[in-house]
Amino acid sequence: MQAEDVRQHLTTPLTSPAYAPAVPRFTDREYLNVVYRTDPDALRAVVPEPLRIGEPLVRFEVMKMGDVSGYGPYTEAGQAIPVSFEGEQGEYLHAMYLDNFPATASGREVSAYPKVLGSPSLTVDSGALVGTLDHGSLRVATATMGYKHHELDRREAEAQITVPTFMLKTIPGYDGLPRVQELVRTRITDVTVKEAWTGPARLQLFAHVLAPLADLPVLEVVSASHILTDLTLSGAEPVHDYLKGAAS
Repeated sequence: MQAEDVRQHLTTPLTSPAYAPAVPRFTDREYLNVVYRTDPDALRAVVPEPLRIGEPLVRFEVMKMGDVSGYGPYTEAGQAIPVSFEGEQGEYLHAMYLDNFPATASGREVSAYPKVLGSPSLTVDSGALVGTLDHGSLRVATATMGYKHHELDRREAEAQITVPTFMLKTIPGYDGLPRVQELVRTRITDVTVKEAWTGPARLQLFAHVLAPLADLPVLEVVSASHILTDLTLSGAEPVHDYLKGAAS
């Protein structure tokens, strides 16, 4: 293989890349969102500067991907924290767990999504929408919401899922020190909200050393939504360089 051919490959292994070189389009992406109040000191311990925290809220989400170009159907769960950056309101993605390796590898390498493998699910059970997350054989999160109790304004639903998203991108060098360490920003675009609902909800988090969602404890459930949509994820752009100005 010639050097110019090598340069055309963006991921490893060279002859069987970990993910497809495509911009994914999400069709029938189904959300269960539960916003809850947590311990403000616990939030301050995990949100990196220069992001700022307002109200001590966390959004637990489970997303069932009906179809995704390049990856196929899969499910994802995680936590997002409302923050602000230079006056702009958005969310900091704290943790994400997926049951699809190509989507995990692509999101981490290209855009800095904090993705690891897990076993999330989103189902309907006896009148309740149920989102769960397991790590190995152990349950780490269970969310329940009344199934389609009240319609939610679709403009409000779109606003919930299209806020700017901030993530921390760290790539180590060969000396074990960060070679890249940036705060990056992205957002969802080209959105079609097909259905949107709200209703009563509950959330339980269980302590696990490798999936520490419960380190941000549930003090009060504030709101919940169930949204079905088509969308595209835009690329990430750096907004803050942690290594700039560091001692050489």
